[in-house]
Amino acid sequence: MASRNRRAAFTAGLAALFAVTGLGLGAAPAQADPPPNPVCNPDGNRNWEDVISARVEPTVTEFAAVNVTPGTTGQYTTTLTEAALVNTEVNGSTEVTAEFKALFANVGAKVGFAVADTKTSTRIAPLTEPVTFSIPGFYGRYRGFHKVTGEWARYICARSGPGTGFWIKSTSAGGTFITFGNVEKGTVSCASPEPAGTLRAAARLKLNC
Repeated sequence: MASRNRRAAFTAGLAALFAVTGLGLGAAPAQADPPPNPVCNPDGNRNWEDVISARVEPTVTEFAAVNVTPGTTGQYTTTLTEAALVNTEVNGSTEVTAEFKALFANVGAKVGFAVADTKTSTRIAPLTEPVTFSIPGFYGRYRGFHKVTGEWARYICARSGPGTGFWIKSTSAGGTFITFGNVEKGTVSCASPEPAGTLRAAARLKLNC
């Protein structure tokens, strides 16, 4: 009886494996972080987009330097000029479709803030606005985003029985991604250091204090 059960389990395992080979899947267990649960329901949750890694980089996309000399304090009108451009990308392509919304939702969960999940870029309407400087100094007006880059993998739910399955890492989907969080704007100066790793610190570096 035990021998018969082992043969049945082995046959079921082979059947499940052969059932997914036509989907471009790897038979070996995935090396990336696995989905939340080892088992899945192929009738409901067919795919899982895994964020293998995510790196956050404060990126100043627009900037203007303002030199306020003694006797010239008051209101200035500044126009920011483009310093960098970030596009949403998946595997090097800017054609980011609704297919990748789940991926970017998981990216946001991993980094702790919402990120862009459609075809878009950091290029927005030019910023020209008045700002008042009451103390002489060298200032920088900036607008920027937290750029997020990383690697991802897709798992597919391979059916092993009625309403049950197991996750297998796809060999035909996965790669790299680029996205970004919400816009931030502000003013920095050479007189005031900023916390490392922030957009304010990245903007202050542009002043070459």
